[in-house]
Amino acid sequence: MSALFHGSTVVVAVPAETAFAYLADGLKQSEWALGSWHREKIGEQLFRGTSLFDGSEAFIRISADESLLLVDYAVGPSLEQMPRVNSARVVPGPLLGYPADSCVVTLMKWRTAGQSDALWERGCVTFDTEIHMIKGRLEVGF
Repeated sequence: MSALFHGSTVVVAVPAETAFAYLADGLKQSEWALGSWHREKIGEQLFRGTSLFDGSEAFIRISADESLLLVDYAVGPSLEQMPRVNSARVVPGPLLGYPADSCVVTLMKWRTAGQSDALWERGCVTFDTEIHMIKGRLEVGF
């Protein structure tokens, strides 16, 4: 585990466009983002949810670029404090030698200067879990 960056990745048996649309949907993230459950839309690409870890409120702003299959998530405890620390990237499977109608999904996290070791570790472990939740929801559809 790096001190400044963490990534989790998995091959998913759906087309890249399907995975991208799912990851860019702020309300669908309520199905897999453990730090922001029970999402509600409160503005243009702006959402609020509740952490399953401590019940705290989290705010999320989504910036999605369909041409790059890249989603940036600005996340924080208030509208005034939302650093862009999380991203999701989708790569079409065939570009990496995987079957057609598959893709590789990667969650990326950067550590802020003031983040405690405990919160950083929790965030990294969470990503390692969430990547498998994403795979399950996309492939099984539950």
